[in-house]
Amino acid sequence: MREVELKGILPDPEATVAALEQAGATLLYRGRLEDRRFDTPERSLALRDLVLRLRTYRTADRVEAHLDWKGPTQYVDGYKVRDEETTTLGDPAALAIMLEQLGFVVTREIDREIAQYRVAGAVVRIERYPRLDVLAEVEGEPAAIEAAIRLLGVPRAAFTTGRLPDFVRAFEARNGQRAALCDRELAGDYRYSASDA
Repeated sequence: MREVELKGILPDPEATVAALEQAGATLLYRGRLEDRRFDTPERSLALRDLVLRLRTYRTADRVEAHLDWKGPTQYVDGYKVRDEETTTLGDPAALAIMLEQLGFVVTREIDREIAQYRVAGAVVRIERYPRLDVLAEVEGEPAAIEAAIRLLGVPRAAFTTGRLPDFVRAFEARNGQRAALCDRELAGDYRYSASDA
C-alpha cells in the first residue's frame, strides 16, 4: 500500500475538531496511540530509511495492535510518500517479546492521545503528544488531502512533508524546552534520540 501524507501544527485544535464535525467527518478512533519502533542494535533498518513499528491503540475497553513496515521516504509533487504494509495482531506484548528474541531492540517510543477522522476521502489524525505542539496528519490521495485541509480552518502553508523530528526541533527552538514524545521523556528519561522519531 502507498502512504501519502502531510503534517502540520494546529494553532487551535478545538476549532479544528469543530470544523471537522461541522463538515460531517466520521470519528474513526479516539484514545491513546503507542508506537514502538524496532531496529537492529546497529540501526540497519534506519540506515536504509525503513521502519518496523509495533503500534497499539488503547481505550478503556479495547486494545488493538498493528505491526507495520514502511519503506524508504519519497517526496512526490510536494507530498511525503512511502510504501507501507500492516497487519493486525492480538497481543502487542507477546509480539514485542518475539521481536526482542529475534534480536531487535526498541529505538523509539512515541505516545500520544489522538482523534482520527475520515473526511473528504482522507484520514485526519489530531495528535496530542506529552509535550509538543498539537499536530494534524492528513493521509490519502493528493486530491483528498487537499480537500480535507481546506476543511480544517488552517492555512495550507502550515502543512508540510516534515517528519516528526522537524516538528520537535521547531518546538524546542520556539519554546526553549525539550519536547517529550513519550511518557518516559515527560518523566525526564531521554534515552531515545529525537532523530529516530
